[in-house]
Amino acid sequence: MKNISEIKEEYANYTISQLGEFVACYKEDTRSGVQKIIEMAKKKFENYEIEINRVKAMSKFERQFSENGYICGVDEVGRGPLAGPVVAAAVIFPKDLIIPYINDSKKVNETKREELFNYIMSEAISVGFGSVDNNRIDEINILQATFEAMREAVSALNIRPDIVLVDGNKKIPNLDIEQQAVVGGDSKCLSIAAASIVAKVVRDRFMKDMDLKYPMYGFATNKGYGSSKHYEGIREFGISPLHRKTYIDD
Repeated sequence: MKNISEIKEEYANYTISQLGEFVACYKEDTRSGVQKIIEMAKKKFENYEIEINRVKAMSKFERQFSENGYICGVDEVGRGPLAGPVVAAAVIFPKDLIIPYINDSKKVNETKREELFNYIMSEAISVGFGSVDNNRIDEINILQATFEAMREAVSALNIRPDIVLVDGNKKIPNLDIEQQAVVGGDSKCLSIAAASIVAKVVRDRFMKDMDLKYPMYGFATNKGYGSSKHYEGIREFGISPLHRKTYIDD
């Protein structure tokens, strides 16, 4: 019979999806230390099942728009910052793919976003990116720049989708593909949530790179949003070539 330390080590080596097997293996062991480990495993596995069901519901929700065709989710990040581009992503997944812990990028921490980004890039049928810089944003306004980035992202796909699901309440103008706007789509649709994460990671990486060039604004941490350090940098050094002039009061 294994001692409790050995069982604890075995528990630590199980993946979440395998914890049901672990519980079944040791549930008859009446030692209190083992039962404590079993209770931890049960709770962790129950939470995992809840997560899997949540993601399955996201997949089912978006499949109502096209049962067998290619569904493309589109989302953007960077509408609000004082500096940097607006970035959009378009993602097409295989049917019935389930990715645990995927969600609106604002609800996922940076470490988990990076993990999910890598998984999305390896499992997606196709991923496209679009980016519109601050000068173009000043020229045509943020809404039109967002649409431009989204069109670019869809155009970059190597497969033409049957339908495009767009986060928000507006469809993308001048796109000759069937569309559906989905309010709160980054929390409802699997592919839109993936697009949200991909766009966020791509833009954040860019802003971290720009922090090396313009360290006085704190871009590595604020990503171009109006933090106190960012405003202090503007007051002391003026604006950089990355700043959106239409966003900054004279």
